[in-house]
Amino acid sequence: MGKWLKWALVIPLLVFAILIAGCSDKSTTTTNNAQVDNRIDKDNPSGDLAPLKKKAKVVIAEDGAASGAGFYIANEKGYFADYNIEVEFAQFANSDDMLPAVAAGEVDIAGGVSTASFFNAIAQGIDVKIVGDKGHNIPGKSYFTFVIGNKMKDVIKDYPDFKGKKIAISSKNSIDAYIYELMLKHAGLTKKDVKTVVMSDFGSMLGALENGSIDAALSIEPLIAQGASKGIVHRFGDATDFAPDSQIALVLASPKFMSTEKNISLRFMLAYLKGVRDYNDAFTKGEGKAEIVHIMTKYTALKDPAIWDKVHVTGLDPDGAMRIEDIHKQYEMYKANGATEGKFDFDKAIDTSVTEEAVKILGNYK
Repeated sequence: MGKWLKWALVIPLLVFAILIAGCSDKSTTTTNNAQVDNRIDKDNPSGDLAPLKKKAKVVIAEDGAASGAGFYIANEKGYFADYNIEVEFAQFANSDDMLPAVAAGEVDIAGGVSTASFFNAIAQGIDVKIVGDKGHNIPGKSYFTFVIGNKMKDVIKDYPDFKGKKIAISSKNSIDAYIYELMLKHAGLTKKDVKTVVMSDFGSMLGALENGSIDAALSIEPLIAQGASKGIVHRFGDATDFAPDSQIALVLASPKFMSTEKNISLRFMLAYLKGVRDYNDAFTKGEGKAEIVHIMTKYTALKDPAIWDKVHVTGLDPDGAMRIEDIHKQYEMYKANGATEGKFDFDKAIDTSVTEEAVKILGNYK
């Protein structure tokens, strides 16, 4: 993620987004929380809540990341349509533009990654709500983990062997740096014991590992699987060895979507969780996997179905539950590193009410 703009620069963007929202043709039904229609009727197309009387468009900021699986599957399998919801996927050049649009309600749903800048933006007045899980590592099968170069496979055999090595991460004061520091602590090392190389492009890390200019990297799927299949990299351990409960990506929502559009947001979350549960059925139980892989090849950059049998997929909680304690720990690390500005109000920023209500309707995933 790029560096967040300072508040003085964010204000014009926010005002611009609000002006756009006022002129938007986004068709949504405004409701009052006291009038939310959450009556369950098995005869509804959804099997639970009735569809909206007026079609609603929900704008999702999503760029084809694998962690957007719940959105893609729900769209393709008609779960959104069951509630009379139409989704539109919007792309932004960077998060500096995206967050103000979410805060203004022009974008309803977006994905966020933990960085100091993300916390700072919210602390300084960008009002977005953190509502659910959009990515975590699955124990033993981390999709975001360390790899070592081919020349290092007989040299780096345990975590302490990282001492004196050149290790690449994509950014500082981010989830990358958080996992990196946890690894060093687990290895009994400090940042002074290693050479940290910041490479913003994960793809460039593969070439650097191949030519030996770096020894290891904190990489991500599907690059890990692709690099391993070419013999360029080797997986090293698993990030859950030392960071078993890291919250890597988050589902964000606009305050308007969570409050005055509750009839829509509740149905959206129901559809989203149904998509996430199909994803879990496919990749943890092997149920309907071919169909889900087909959907993923349609929406993401990973077009080869065979590779989906080799990647360690993004963990998506079927009940949308986040690792909130870990989010606190990430923030405390950024704060300790002097990277935070202002005070982040967790109680205000985290709103899991719609997610929890959706789970009550669906029942917990088994």
